[in-house]
Amino acid sequence: MLLRLRLALPDRPGSLGQVTHVLGQSGADITQLTVLDRGAGRAVDDLTVFCPDGLSREALTKSLHTIPGVHVEGIWITREAPGTYPELEILKYITTAGERGLSTLVDSLPVLFSADWAAVTTPERPVYASWRAPTEVPIPAEAPPRPVASTLDPALHVITAPLPPLALTLLLARADGPCFHRTEVHRLTRILEIFLSLPGTERAISRRTSSGDTSTPGVG
Repeated sequence: MLLRLRLALPDRPGSLGQVTHVLGQSGADITQLTVLDRGAGRAVDDLTVFCPDGLSREALTKSLHTIPGVHVEGIWITREAPGTYPELEILKYITTAGERGLSTLVDSLPVLFSADWAAVTTPERPVYASWRAPTEVPIPAEAPPRPVASTLDPALHVITAPLPPLALTLLLARADGPCFHRTEVHRLTRILEIFLSLPGTERAISRRTSSGDTSTPGVG
């Protein structure tokens, strides 16, 4: 089982060593570590770990809380893409995807961000959604001027991002896990900036949406 852990811990020598020791005793194997935030003597880290099937998230949380000063912000199942910079591989593929560039991006984002689903919408209807998206994709009342994280209800955290000049809005949603960190919002912003700057992106998507091609695994 591959899990993502978000931990807040004291930013001092030895704190991360205590975390890795507890994880090792539990049978968990760390595969990746990302520092999301540091300041005021605290750090927020995302760890990706392989866990034995018999280790529950509740037991893992309990063991981590035995470490002084450590707070578990979330533990959730992830389908994280392999590699140090998986978004570069995705963007490389998108450059050759033609009119499927947008759908390729939407299908890839949940894997890149350990999220549940992603979708793009017009103000009236969904255009495309990843396969785990709900039948009724929530449509934002209006697109924000820039990507922003929010919580639509206690069980659904989202990043809402405009896609100018495409007149579309992107939703990246996480139902299992903590709210999106500002570092994740910044990372998504940069990915979208690169995507929108690719030659032919606006023209290809305009043809797709104007032709009525809205077929998607998540939206009927």
